[in-house]
Order: sequence, then structure tokens, then C-alpha cells
Amino acid sequence: MGNGLMQTIMDNAGFVAVCLVTVALLLGVAYLFEKAAKKRNGSTERVLATRKIVMIGMFSAVAGILYCFDFGWPFSPAFYKLDFSELPALICGFAFGPVAGVMVEFLKQVVKILIKSTSTAFVGDLANFLVGSMLVLPASVIYRFRKSRSTAIIGCVAGTLCMTVFGTWFNAVYLLPAFATLYGMPLDAILGMGAAINSNVTSIGTFVVLMVAPLNLVKGGMISVLTMLVYKKVSPIIKYGTAMEKESVVSASAQR
Repeated sequence: MGNGLMQTIMDNAGFVAVCLVTVALLLGVAYLFEKAAKKRNGSTERVLATRKIVMIGMFSAVAGILYCFDFGWPFSPAFYKLDFSELPALICGFAFGPVAGVMVEFLKQVVKILIKSTSTAFVGDLANFLVGSMLVLPASVIYRFRKSRSTAIIGCVAGTLCMTVFGTWFNAVYLLPAFATLYGMPLDAILGMGAAINSNVTSIGTFVVLMVAPLNLVKGGMISVLTMLVYKKVSPIIKYGTAMEKESVVSASAQR
């Protein structure tokens, strides 16, 4: 698998470079929002403290494994899948900020590729990263500015809407044409797959509205509800570890 993966990377070096630049840009946006939130809240916590890095790695591993266990969605063609991999990313984003959330979104792609390689020459992996980040980034940014249950809900709703709108647009302008080119499949054939499920599919516009938008709405809503249920239970553990790290830093500083 290693040789095949390296060959795929070499064959698609230009696209891989574009993917990495895209990741860097999103991380830059997340960093700017996080710095603004820290300034507003008067926080002196580092964006990437030691414990954050460890937790990002742990959440990324869980997210990557969850990403491997995707499943079909009966109201769209078979190449559209649902998975729970945004759950660890959103929890990490709430706990440690938008930079951590976006990093989990990126690193889970690396974990998944190492486990299962890529079947779409990284096109699907880029799409998953971007669409997932559109959920995690707005939600974690809103929550970072004011941490409360109400802002968490508002963040999840905003993230789900951003994910749906961006995912729908991205499929129409880039992903579907790229998918058709990659597999040598006429775009009309892809539209035909959608029409076989819903007879109202007659164009790319109706395809993404009827096939993609509902999928992202369901996924965003599902991840949001699970996050609200799970985060309350795991946050004391995360906060305890963070408090212990801060205490050790303060103690070390006092000893100097």
C-alpha cells in the first residue's frame, strides 16, 4: 500500500500541493479568529500548548478511524457517504479552539489515507476536509468568543448551515466535474444516477440541491446533536487535564 500511495502522491503532486495550501489557508483563518477571541476574553493561553498538541493527536486518530467506517445514504448516489468523523473534530474545536478543530479535520485525512489509501486521487479527501471544516470552524469560533450552552447551539446551527451551503456550492462548481473527469464518467451519467433516485433531478443545480444539501444538513445536525450530548460528559476530563497543565506551568515559573 505504501508504494501505491507514494505513486498516487507523485502522480498528483500539483493537486496535493493545492490541498496543502488550502489547509494552510484555513488554519491561518482559524488562527486569526482564535487570536481575536483570546484578545477579547483576555486569555493568555497558547494556541498550541503541549496538552493541546497531544489531544489533537488523540482526537485525530479517533476521527480518522471513524472516517473509515462510512455508510451509505439512500437518498443520494452511492458515492456519497455519511460518517461520524466530524464529531471528534468539533469536540476538540470546542475544547481547544478553532485551530485545533481544523487540525483534527486535516490529520484525520492523513490517518484515513494511511489506513485505506485514497480511491479518488485525493479529490474526495480534499472535499471531506473542506466541507467538514465548514462545520467545525464557524461552530468553534462562535463558541470560543463566549463559552455557553446557547452559543454552542448557535455555533452548531451556523456550522451546519455553512457546511450545507458550501458543500452544495463546492459540489456544483468543482467536485462533480472533477469526479466526472477522474473516472471518465460523463456528467450526464452522474445526473442520471440522481434522477434514478429523484425524478426532479434535471441539472447540476437540482442535483446538488436535492442530493447534496439534504445529506449535509442531516450530517451537520447529527454531529451537532451528538456533540452537545457528548461534550458535557468529556469536558470535565479535558478541563481537568488542562488545569493540571496550567498549575504545573505556574509552579515551574514560581520555582525559577
